Amino acid sequence: MIERVSQSSWDDPDRWTSDMTSAGGFGLEVRRFGLTMVGGKHPVEPYESTSTTCTIGAHARNDYVLPDPTVSRFHAEIEVSVRGARIRDLESRNGTFVDGVRVDAAWLGHGSTVRVGKTLLRFDALGGTNRVALSRSDMFGTLYGASAAMRAVFAILERVAPSDATVLIEGETGTGKEEVAASIHGHSKRASGPFVTLDCGAIPPNLLESELFGHDKGAFTGAIAAREGVFEAADGGTLFLDELGELPLGMQPALLRVLERGEVRRVGETAARPIDVRVVAATNRDLRQEVTAGRFREDLYYRLAVFHLRVPPLRERPEDIEGLTSVLLRRMGLSDADIARVVTPELRTALQAGRWPGNVRELRNYLSRCVVLGEVLPITPTDNDDPRPWQVDPEKPYAEAREHALALFERDYVRALLEHHEGNVSAAARAAGMARPYLHRLLRRHGLR
Repeated sequence: MIERVSQSSWDDPDRWTSDMTSAGGFGLEVRRFGLTMVGGKHPVEPYESTSTTCTIGAHARNDYVLPDPTVSRFHAEIEVSVRGARIRDLESRNGTFVDGVRVDAAWLGHGSTVRVGKTLLRFDALGGTNRVALSRSDMFGTLYGASAAMRAVFAILERVAPSDATVLIEGETGTGKEEVAASIHGHSKRASGPFVTLDCGAIPPNLLESELFGHDKGAFTGAIAAREGVFEAADGGTLFLDELGELPLGMQPALLRVLERGEVRRVGETAARPIDVRVVAATNRDLRQEVTAGRFREDLYYRLAVFHLRVPPLRERPEDIEGLTSVLLRRMGLSDADIARVVTPELRTALQAGRWPGNVRELRNYLSRCVVLGEVLPITPTDNDDPRPWQVDPEKPYAEAREHALALFERDYVRALLEHHEGNVSAAARAAGMARPYLHRLLRRHGLR
């Protein structure tokens, strides 16, 4: 029997989380929750949370497995944070509904109903808490974070880095995924070996196989000499595969074979070469959504996500902004005295008011401009801006309307980006935090080039 607590207790924001120090270490106490089936044709036992997240879907690797054939493999995810309990749809086939309304994401209250496929669930507050381990340090490698969200990430990294396990890092653009990978390498037994990076979104598909695995002389037109790929270059060290979500579906089986067999075969060769490489991968997409949509292989996802980390965006850890500002300014070469002069009350106010959609990268660029110009600059856009030049059409199906809105945003964004940088694609790509070939593809897609 699920033990429930009162609505007022569950909705009290001061009771979502609390710091805890004990003989077992330092951690965070997080409220427990439960899910109970209240409608549907495929019975399932109630669920009680054991951590901060719960994935819901038909696949056996979910936390709450539903045998409903109308439920997607990875259908939705519930996450408890300081702000409350939030459910997010993972681009499921049939959508996620909260209290009868279809949602991309929504906050849950005690007694909320959640419909996934043809299964109706009730979300309940439970008595007691779950403990989340936190690092005692606010630094890991080059990463900084005093917030509970970042120290929870550091606690995982401290245990994972010394191993040879593959790690999948997910997070928005600019959150510092490459720094996470480099810090993992620096804290591993491979730290004296090479750290090699490949941006999967920056390499044309016809050259990607050669970049990954190398090629023999004469393997294809232009192959005037034999060349090793990034797997061989990283032998004895760590290979960081950035923007893995951009890897073409046709290339994914070859990558899976290398990971499974520990050997690589160059393009144009028949013999395989043994390799000793640890792989760390990163993406700004949720690969579970990509698996559900058929754009990413399920077996490759599980081979990479032995350990799965999500780097929180800056808006989820605003308490880190001031400390992060000092860290970034110090890396720019400023002394403590210089930092004290730069970080004025006016700057602190501006920093806390920023939305930071570009995360740490945007913050660093903003601080760099302030230092160079010697003044506190305005931060744009603001939450009050509404840049949408289109209208929502309620007559269209949700998926079609969403696709249309995204296409219009994409077109308008790259047009404005290019105009802002006076047609300089390289500068525009750097400012936007995207690979130049990817920006070229967007320009061609929308007839802007």
